[in-house]
Amino acid sequence: MTATESTTIEPSPLRVGVVGVGAMGANHARIYSEIREADLVGVADLDSAAAERVAGEYGTEAIPADVLARQCDAVTVAVPTPAHETVVRDCLDAGAHVLVEKPIAEDPAQARALADRAREAGLVLQVGHIERFNPAVQALKGIVENLDVIAVEAERLGPPVDRAGADSVTADLMIHDIDVVNSLLGGEPDSIAATGTDDGQYATATMEYPGGVVASLTASRITRKKVRRLVITAAECLVEVDYVDQSVLIHRESFPEYVTVDGTNRYRHESVIERPRIANCEPLRVELESFLAAASSGLVPEVTAEDGIRALETVRRIDRLIGESEGIEVRAG
Repeated sequence: MTATESTTIEPSPLRVGVVGVGAMGANHARIYSEIREADLVGVADLDSAAAERVAGEYGTEAIPADVLARQCDAVTVAVPTPAHETVVRDCLDAGAHVLVEKPIAEDPAQARALADRAREAGLVLQVGHIERFNPAVQALKGIVENLDVIAVEAERLGPPVDRAGADSVTADLMIHDIDVVNSLLGGEPDSIAATGTDDGQYATATMEYPGGVVASLTASRITRKKVRRLVITAAECLVEVDYVDQSVLIHRESFPEYVTVDGTNRYRHESVIERPRIANCEPLRVELESFLAAASSGLVPEVTAEDGIRALETVRRIDRLIGESEGIEVRAG
């Protein structure tokens, strides 16, 4: 090699593992097995048969969670919410960076303790709010920055078909939109009004953010149509986001006019709709690549533990209000 030649040294992939291989955890394992930034060391699950099946499918090993954490640089935790605190703590204590599926923990006190533990250890603790990595939401950030936002509406309706759990519909579904709205508006709500069913399957919340912006969110596990929709009303336009189609429509002000056609005056009022070009990608893949980049560099992750705590605190406030309105006991967060 001459003095003018150079070589590019690719960074070594991070050793990664997945604890919990249900529907979501299995997808984490799939993507880790495909991307060059990761070396999938193994997977773990209390259901040993499930762990063996997923390990075989993605060319890795089924390893007990405590052993796996010590062998990894970074770990996905995709276990049921009540186990988040214990499993995340054990992974952090083993020296691994952690991506924990939402919600960050069962209650805010647990979440704050985990955030403190990660900070003291100098480790990344990222929360799996996947909609932040939806290309439509990524595009929306740049649009909203230039708008005078008046109101936000979100609907997340339809039974989840790939998982079951004891989380309320706010902790399971609405939390996605809470996190997105918090991110877009740069804070958390000053006040909340909420109502829902006492079986935890349907909830609606109206939240007021600093500056008087009103957000109305609805989540349902009983609606027989899948809807994932966000609408932003601004002084300049109306913006519609479809999370499923990964599309954004911007409705601009239209101008009525009279036109003459074949000697006849006619009234016309045309709508002006913009369709920004949206990249086509899998949000989970983008999320995991972002997590590994943060773990490799030590930079702040896209979705921090603090973001997860704010979303969880809002969920608990909503659940508490619904419990009070239904006359049932709801644990305060």
